[in-house]
Amino acid sequence: MDTAGDSIRSSFIRFFEEREHLHMPSASLIPAGDPTLLFTSAGMVPFKPFFMGEQTPPRRRLTSCQKSFRTTDIDEVGDHKHLTFFEMLGNFSIGDYFKQDAVAFAWDLCTGLFGLEPERMYVTVHLDDDEAYDIWHDEIGIPPERIYRYGNSDNWWGPAGLEGPTGPCSELHYDGGAEKGIGQHRETDEMMTPDELTVLLRREANEGIPADPGGCHPNCDCERFVELWNLVFMQFYQDLDGVRTPLPAPSVDTGMGLERAAAVLQGKPNVYETDLFRPIIDAVCRLTGREYGSDSDGGADTDYAIRVVAEHARAASVLISDGVVPSNSERGYVLRRIIRRAIRYGRQLGLDHAFMTDVAGAVIDRFAVAYPALDENRDFIRRVVGIEEERFAETFERGNNILRNILTTTPAEELQYISGNDAFVLYDTYGFPPELVDEIGRREYGLSVDMDGFNAEMEAKRERDRAGHQVTGSMEIVTAYENLSAGHTAFDGYYQTSIESRILGILRDGEAVGQATRGQQVEIVLAETCFYAEGGGQVGDAGIIIGPNGRVRIEDTQSPVAGLIVHRGKVVEGDIALGDAVTGQVEAERRLDASRNHSGTHLLHAALRSILGPHVRQAGSLCDTGRLRFDFNHVGAMTPDEQLSVQSLANSKIRENLAVTAHETTYADAVREGALAFFGDRYGDVVRVVRMAGSNSDSNPGGHDHAEPFSFEVCGGTHVHATGQVGTLVVLGESSIGGGMRRIEAITGRAAEELVVQQSATLQAISQKLQAPVHELEARLDAYMADTDALRRRLAETERVGLRAEAESLLGRVRDVDGVKLVASVTSANNVESMREMGDYLKQKLDSAVVALGAVIDGSPMIVTMVTPDLVSRGLHAGNIARDAAKLMGGGGGGRPETAQAGGRQPDRLGAALDAVSGLVRDGLN
Repeated sequence: MDTAGDSIRSSFIRFFEEREHLHMPSASLIPAGDPTLLFTSAGMVPFKPFFMGEQTPPRRRLTSCQKSFRTTDIDEVGDHKHLTFFEMLGNFSIGDYFKQDAVAFAWDLCTGLFGLEPERMYVTVHLDDDEAYDIWHDEIGIPPERIYRYGNSDNWWGPAGLEGPTGPCSELHYDGGAEKGIGQHRETDEMMTPDELTVLLRREANEGIPADPGGCHPNCDCERFVELWNLVFMQFYQDLDGVRTPLPAPSVDTGMGLERAAAVLQGKPNVYETDLFRPIIDAVCRLTGREYGSDSDGGADTDYAIRVVAEHARAASVLISDGVVPSNSERGYVLRRIIRRAIRYGRQLGLDHAFMTDVAGAVIDRFAVAYPALDENRDFIRRVVGIEEERFAETFERGNNILRNILTTTPAEELQYISGNDAFVLYDTYGFPPELVDEIGRREYGLSVDMDGFNAEMEAKRERDRAGHQVTGSMEIVTAYENLSAGHTAFDGYYQTSIESRILGILRDGEAVGQATRGQQVEIVLAETCFYAEGGGQVGDAGIIIGPNGRVRIEDTQSPVAGLIVHRGKVVEGDIALGDAVTGQVEAERRLDASRNHSGTHLLHAALRSILGPHVRQAGSLCDTGRLRFDFNHVGAMTPDEQLSVQSLANSKIRENLAVTAHETTYADAVREGALAFFGDRYGDVVRVVRMAGSNSDSNPGGHDHAEPFSFEVCGGTHVHATGQVGTLVVLGESSIGGGMRRIEAITGRAAEELVVQQSATLQAISQKLQAPVHELEARLDAYMADTDALRRRLAETERVGLRAEAESLLGRVRDVDGVKLVASVTSANNVESMREMGDYLKQKLDSAVVALGAVIDGSPMIVTMVTPDLVSRGLHAGNIARDAAKLMGGGGGGRPETAQAGGRQPDRLGAALDAVSGLVRDGLN
C-alpha cells in the first residue's frame, strides 16, 4: 500500500465504504449548532445529534476524516509529539454493528490493508470488559501477553457527572520497539505482564492504593508504544445520579489520528518527519536558512522553533479557511494566540520580517487536494495572517506600555514584584512573553516576575481549555416530550397555511394531560401540521388551532426533539382534548414577513460572498417578522461602499425576480451539487435545498432550475416563491459581535417601506428646522461643523497661551535647594501632556533645574517630574522623586532619570506631595 499521508486518508475511507459505510465529508472546525464546544475536537462531534436520536442519520454506518482542533496543548507544541490541529479518521455505527464487527474491522485494516506486523500490535481493554477481551483473544487470536486491561481513566469514555451515553473503550497500540523508548525503559525489553498490571490496577480501583508499574506497558510514557486507534463502545446511558442502564441499540465511535498513522506506516520517529509536515518544515527552513535536524545549526532549540512555526501555520490556515478570524475572545482569541506564538518563535529563528504568509502558502499547497476550500480562500488566509503579523508589532509596543504603566502607577509599598496575574494577562492577551516582562522589570525597576503565580494562571487556563473539549456537554435527553409517544410530526407547510389534523399530545406545565381548558398555557402536538417550527434562524409560526369545542391561540412553534413539532399557546375559548379533529391556521401575513426576511438572508449571504470574497460563511441568523440579521466571519469592518454594494447587488437580484425553488436530497448529494451548508441546522438523512436562479417566468415551482444559481443553500425554512416578493432590502448597518464575527442587519418588504416613509418625514422636519431644502442639508451641516471645529481650535489655542503664561509666571517662583534650581507647583493643566509641555519650557529657560508639576486630572492627583542631565550626573533621579512624592498622595509611580510621572488616590494631598520635593532633592544630592 502507498503510505503517503493522502493515500492513508483515502484508503481508510475506501476500506469502510466497501463495508457499507457512508463517507461523510469533514465538518467545519466551528461546531454546527453546539454552544458547548469551542472547536470540533473529535471525529464524533458532528454526529452527536445522530447518537442522541436528535436527528436521523443518513445511514447507520458512517465513516469520515474529520478536521479537529484542541487548545489543550498549545504551549507544548514544538516538541516532537504535540499538535493543535489534526485529522481524525473514524468509523461509526449508530445502532448497527457493535464490538465484534468493530474489532474485526480494526484488525483487518491494520494488519491487512496497512500491512502492520500482527506481533507488533498490542490491545488494551477496560478492566471489566470481558466481552471485548474475549473477542480480541478468541476470535482475532491475539495472545494474552499482548492484551492489557486498564481502569476508567484510560479505557472508559463518557460524561463525568453529566447525563448521556457512556461505555468502555479498546485501544490498539503499535510497538515501535524497545530502542524507540526513552527514559527508564530505553533499549530494554523489560515489560510488565498484563496479569501483573491488572493486579495493581484492581487494587487501585478497589482499595485506593495507587498503581506504580515497574515495567513498560502500552500506556507507559516511555514512547515505545504509539496509541494508533481508539474504539469506543457506547453501550450504557448514564443518568445524573451516575446510574448506568444498557442502551437498547449500542453504538460505536472510533478514532485514529492520521498523523500518528502516517508516522507508523512511513517508519518515521514522529509526526513532524512525515510527508504531512515535511513540505511545511522545508518552507520554514528556506525562509530562515536553517537546517532542520542538524546539531550544527542550533540543535534542539532550532528544531523546536521550526516545529512551532510549521504546526501553528498549518492550524491557523485551516481555522481561517473554516471561518475563524483573529480576535480577543473565544475562537478568534485562540487563532490569534497560535499565530503570535508562531511569530515569536520565527523571530528566534532570525525572521524579523513578515514570513507567516509564505508558510501559510506552503500549507495551502500541501493540503488543498484534501481540502479545496484552502485554495479557494488562499488570498483571504494570506491576508488575515499578514494583517495579524502587522498587528503583532503594534501589540508588542502596546504591551510594553501597559507593563510600564503597571510599574509606575502601583503604590511603592505594594510593588514587591510583578504579579503572576499581570504577567499572564500581558502574555495571554497581548502576546507579551513573560521572559521579556521579567527582563524589563529586572533591568529598569529591579523587580522580577512571580513565575509561580504566572504558572498557576497558565494551568488554570489549560483547565479551562480542557473543559472546552468535553464532547458530552449537551447530550441530555428531553424526556417530557419523548414520553408523549406522539411519534413523528409530518410537516406540510411550505405551500399552504391551513391544514386539517388531529391532536396527538397535550403538555401542561411539562406534564402530559388529556385535555386543557380556557386560560391554560399548553403545548400541542398534531399528527400533521403546516406550522413551521423555529429553525435555521427563522422564528416559529403563530396562528390558531380550532377544535370542535375550543380554540387555541398559538404564540410559537418549536421542535424540541427530532421529528416532533410542538405548538405553544393559550386556550382562548372552550376546551381541547386528545384525539380532537382540528384545523390549524397559520397567521399568513406574519409567515410571509418571516419568509421575506429568510429569503433576504440568502440574498445577503450570496451578495456578501460576491463582494467580500468566498471566505464569508454564515455564523448565525435571525429571520424575524420585522427584520433580519446575518452573522458572518470577516477580518474587519465593512466600508460604507461595501455595504452599499452588497445592498445594491441584493436588490438587483430582487428586481430580476429570480425563481426560488426547492428540492429534497441527501446531505452528501447537496454538498456535491454545490449547496452551501455552513451553519446551524444539524442535517439528517434528507435535506431541503433552496435555489435562487433564472427568472420566475421560466420556473417550475418546487422543481429544479438548471440556470447558474445566485444562491444555493441547504435550508429547511420557508421562502417566497420569487425574489421579487421580497420587495426591497435595506441594510441598516454592520457591526462587530466579537470573536472575529460581523453582524449585518436589514429589513425587507413592509418594514423597508415604512423605513423609507419615516426617513423621508425626518428629512423634511430637519429641512424645516435648518430652513434649507433637503438637497442642501448636507452643505448646510458641513458649514455648521466647520464653524464648530474653528471654535474648538480657538479654544485649544487659548488654553495653550494660558498655560505658557502660567509657566512663565513660575519662572518667578524658582527656589534654590543647595545650589539647585527647583520649580514645584500645582498647575491648571487638564492632562499630563500639557504638564510635560510646561516642564519642557521651564527646563529650556532654566538650563539646569528640577521641575515638579502637579494637577488633579479626572479626580486623581498626578505629578510630572523632570531633571536636567547635569543634575542627573550629580545623583538626582526624576523617577525616584516622583515615586517618593506620590507616596504622600496614597499612590506610586516612577520612570527614567530625566523624566517621570506618578499618580495617587488623595487629591487633597497634592500640595503636600509637591512641598516634599525640595527635601527629596536635598536627599538625592546627599
